[in-house]
Amino acid sequence: MVKALILIADGTEEMEFTIAYDTLVRAGIECTSAFVPRGLSPYGSSDTSPPLAVCSRQVKILPDVTLDPLAAGPEKYDALIIPGGMGGAVTMAGSTEVQNLVRSYYNHPEKRIVGMICAGSKVAITAKLPGQPITSHPSVQNEFPDHFDYKEQNVVVSDAILGKATLVTSRGPGTAFPFVFTLVELLCGKEKRDEVVGPMIFPSGTVVGQHAVRLIRLPTS
Repeated sequence: MVKALILIADGTEEMEFTIAYDTLVRAGIECTSAFVPRGLSPYGSSDTSPPLAVCSRQVKILPDVTLDPLAAGPEKYDALIIPGGMGGAVTMAGSTEVQNLVRSYYNHPEKRIVGMICAGSKVAITAKLPGQPITSHPSVQNEFPDHFDYKEQNVVVSDAILGKATLVTSRGPGTAFPFVFTLVELLCGKEKRDEVVGPMIFPSGTVVGQHAVRLIRLPTS
């Protein structure tokens, strides 16, 4: 079974977290949510009861586990997803453990997917990912160093370096559906994506599938 790890912290944007988690489950992907506390210790244990995450609009979500870096690596999961919300994004971007985790997924020999949405894309900066196409919430656009090729598409998929992870980034709560449908397509194929979209009954004219996605790839040489 395809598995995804979704991070959450105090201040995480509720829509970006729940839309990603819910939609991936609809696609048959096994999801685990992991709480990232401020000042995460590398000796944390995934079998302790995690605290409630108080999200950006004060919605409280009970994560599945507290993040244990030793149990959260790319040997366990096919995708790592980082939602936005400024408070949560600042915690994750400042976490050495999250930075190391992102790099482990990005550099894993069996290609993995790293998804970041909204301010969650800040982690690409602190994790020191190589330059490639990327997007984020406009409020943090100016934080990206020049070596990133910043885009304003709803979803940006970057296969920048052969053999590295596919980085998928998106802009905010309003782009959460095209973001997660892109993840479903990459993890499970277009047929599964279409199978998931249909029963959700989007209003006529809503763009949720491949037409909302701009694929951008850098040369591998």
